[in-house]
Amino acid sequence: MIKAITYIFSFIGFFCLAIFIILLIKYSSVIQTLSEFDPKAKDVYAQMAQRIIETGSGVDAMVIKVPVQEGLSANDVDQTIRSVADELNIKNVGEIPMYKEVEAISGAPFRFIKIYLLCDAMTAASMLNYNDAFSSYLPCRVSLIEDKTGVLWLYTLDMDIMIYGGKTLPPALKNEALKIRNTIMEIMRRSSEGDF
Repeated sequence: MIKAITYIFSFIGFFCLAIFIILLIKYSSVIQTLSEFDPKAKDVYAQMAQRIIETGSGVDAMVIKVPVQEGLSANDVDQTIRSVADELNIKNVGEIPMYKEVEAISGAPFRFIKIYLLCDAMTAASMLNYNDAFSSYLPCRVSLIEDKTGVLWLYTLDMDIMIYGGKTLPPALKNEALKIRNTIMEIMRRSSEGDF
């Protein structure tokens, strides 16, 4: 009886080892690729997964959302975004007052929604020289949104996914991307507080 149990456990052990070796061979290229990812990639994706679980939305997981301080108007925040962008030397390459377009088409008032397009052309060029898919992050966008209850919010894409979410970026490009991310976050913070 003990001999039979020993054979069974030996067979199970051999079977598990064989499956492990097969999986290792089959997925070795995946393992190799993952080893080349930025060291912060796992943290970025863990945070993203947590946000998906909390919100039930993949879109919410890919953005950063900051509430505007109570008492500030859309006009106050609008002026602050422009002022801070200018101060931090990031070019405002366009603004889309979405609410005006909706009102023009529908003929009815609509809540405030304005999208600001901010860009540093040389950093954008560096990013595109590295990977054309980065164009989907260009230009950087900050959205000023009045929610359905009348509260103002600022939104932007979470650039950490672009910076840390794959293979480690070349050091110079990573530094440029971090500088832009920090600039956008400074614009968000100061604009949410009305800090010209």
